[in-house]
Amino acid sequence: MTQQLILDILPPSPQTLGNFIAGENHAALDALRHCKAGRAIYLWGPPGAGRSHLLHAVSDTVNAIYFGATQDESELQELATGDSIGYRLIAIDDVERFNDRQQAALFSLYNRWRESASSEDAFILVVAGDRAPMAMPLREDLRTRLGWDLSFRVHLLSDDDRAQALRRRAQDRGLKLAPEVINWLLTHYTRDMSRLGSLVDALDRYSLERHRPVTLPLLKELLASSQTPTPDTNTP
Repeated sequence: MTQQLILDILPPSPQTLGNFIAGENHAALDALRHCKAGRAIYLWGPPGAGRSHLLHAVSDTVNAIYFGATQDESELQELATGDSIGYRLIAIDDVERFNDRQQAALFSLYNRWRESASSEDAFILVVAGDRAPMAMPLREDLRTRLGWDLSFRVHLLSDDDRAQALRRRAQDRGLKLAPEVINWLLTHYTRDMSRLGSLVDALDRYSLERHRPVTLPLLKELLASSQTPTPDTNTP
C-alpha cells in the first residue's frame, strides 16, 4: 500500500472543542463554547498548551475565519475597515509574532470589535499569544486591547491528561496504544501535544505500511527513520 493511499484512508483527526483535553483549562473551554457576538477572548500560554487547537476549533464553523502570523496584514486590515465584517467569529493566532503592520491591522480590528459590540454587526474576536497581555512584545496600545474582555491562561497538560489525549487520538484512528508505548512517549518525547499527536498519526500509518502491530520497537524504528520530528533533546 502506498504512503499516499494510507494518507487518503487515514486523514488527520480534526481539531475540535470536543476532542480538546481540557486538563486545567475548563474555564477557557467553557467560555469558547458559550461565547456570544460582541465578546472577545484572549488565550495565552506556552507552546504546546493547545492555543492553536482551540483557535482552529472555533474557526472551523460557519461564518468564521482563522488568521495566523504568516498571513498578509491586508486581510486583517480589510476586516477592520471594510463596509461589513461578514463573519460571526474571527480567530487570530500567534500575535507575539506579528510585525508592525500586522499589529496596526489588529489594533484597528479591536477598535471595530468594540464599536460594533452592541450592534447587529457584532462579532466574536478570539486572539492567542504566548504570554499575558501586558507582557506581550507588542505596541502598548495593542497590549491594552488584548485585555479588554475575557483572558485565560492555557496550561500545559499533566502527564495523566497527556496520556488521555494520546489514547483519544489513537482511538480516533482505530488504534490501540499499549501502556509501554504511551509511557515511553511521555518520558522520552516532547511535551508539545501537537507534535505528539502527529507522531501517533505517523505511527499508525507506519504500522499499516509495514503490516506490523504497534509496539515500542516499531515506534523506535519509526523515530530512527527520521520520518517524524526529533524527540525533545532536553529529555534524558
